[in-house]
Amino acid sequence: MSGIWRRCDNPAVSSRHDAKVNIVLTEQRFAALREFFPEVTEQDWHVEEAGQRVQIIKKDPVHGGILEFGTELVTAADGSVVAMLGASPGASTAVWIMIQVIERCFAERLKNAVWSRKLQEMFPSYGPSLADDAEFLGRARADTAAALHIN
Repeated sequence: MSGIWRRCDNPAVSSRHDAKVNIVLTEQRFAALREFFPEVTEQDWHVEEAGQRVQIIKKDPVHGGILEFGTELVTAADGSVVAMLGASPGASTAVWIMIQVIERCFAERLKNAVWSRKLQEMFPSYGPSLADDAEFLGRARADTAAALHIN
């Protein structure tokens, strides 16, 4: 079972323990689901693993190693291939990761005005630094709030 780490030299005890934990977790999941869907029938549902949290230790000249979470992109020097290491990115990072892939693998094409305009059209805050341009940041926040219908 993911998330449960322990040492047990007796497989029979370990198996019984896993089964008991699984029953408790299943009961808790259905109790939570019933808050939104009181008529839930357990036989109609099954648990799917939604993903994993990834932890990596990167070398650091000062600290020796730094614990990091998330996704890492590794790109060939010529940009011909890129690999994503780690767990599947969630919605909060997927767009940023794809922009990184485009920048790394298609750097020459991004110099073309058509590509740059298209990225700017798709991602209005792409390009200028939000950290260095307070006015642009304000417009980007206002546009985002309007698109999401939030204050």
